[in-house]
Amino acid sequence: MTLKIGLIGLGAMGSGMAQSLRRKGFDLRVFDVRKEVADAFAKDGGAACASLAELGAQCDVVVSVVVNAAQTESVLFGSVGDKFANGVAATMKPGSVFVMCSTVDPTVSIAFESRLAAMGLLYIDAPISGGAARAASGEMTMMTAATPEAYAKVGDVLDAMAGKVYRLGDKAGAGSKVKVINQLLAGVHIAAAAEAMALGLREGVDPAALYEVITHSAGNSWMFENRMAHVLAADYTPLSAVDIFVKDLGIVLDMARATKFPLPLSSTAHQMFMQASTAGFAKEDDSAVIKIFPGIELPTKKS
Repeated sequence: MTLKIGLIGLGAMGSGMAQSLRRKGFDLRVFDVRKEVADAFAKDGGAACASLAELGAQCDVVVSVVVNAAQTESVLFGSVGDKFANGVAATMKPGSVFVMCSTVDPTVSIAFESRLAAMGLLYIDAPISGGAARAASGEMTMMTAATPEAYAKVGDVLDAMAGKVYRLGDKAGAGSKVKVINQLLAGVHIAAAAEAMALGLREGVDPAALYEVITHSAGNSWMFENRMAHVLAADYTPLSAVDIFVKDLGIVLDMARATKFPLPLSSTAHQMFMQASTAGFAKEDDSAVIKIFPGIELPTKKS
């Protein structure tokens, strides 16, 4: 039997994942609250569904690529007055699989698995990492945890979307825990990169020269190399917005707080992103956290 795949959320990551599934020849349906985006995607293959209920009824596997736990809850179960009203779970056939790709508190993911199991549905805790380009090329990373039954049904689907699919446990939670730890490092690295570049600017170092030296020295990180390029180009188009790290580092701190585990660097980075958000940079690229530093002149766009 050829599996029918549904993907919800055609944002930066979701659109790339949908492209990967289509390229691999899967029978694909998509849904996005921006109907015009779903329709435009379907022009090159696949089908756009008019509602979550329609997508759920037609698909054996539903992949959700929305922003956070609240949106995932609405995608699954709907809520009164919500833009995702009439959730997908109610129309999914027993034995179908829901793949949850958002960054959420691990306890939330565990609860989703339990609620879906009561409805006869399988669940994969599958947060993702790697950025839009890797999602589009099928080379991103998936951090997954699920029952053997769920893996048996969708192994090929996961492999079509990701270059690395890590199987971290036989029940929900482990995938989200690893993703949360990844986001701890990502957020701290971006904050540290911004601080270093800001100090260089304050000290009158040529930013392009500083970038060249650091990216060929021991102080480099993937986030410095990637995000400080945005600063040099004065391009704060949000590939991952400041508010994403307000959310994700908040989840990091919540997880640690539950066991009274100290995270001093995460706490500081979270405050930096909060400051950037409240200063008006919430929707800008997360590299805009550099804008909180006083007394520096940032690079401007070249004419």
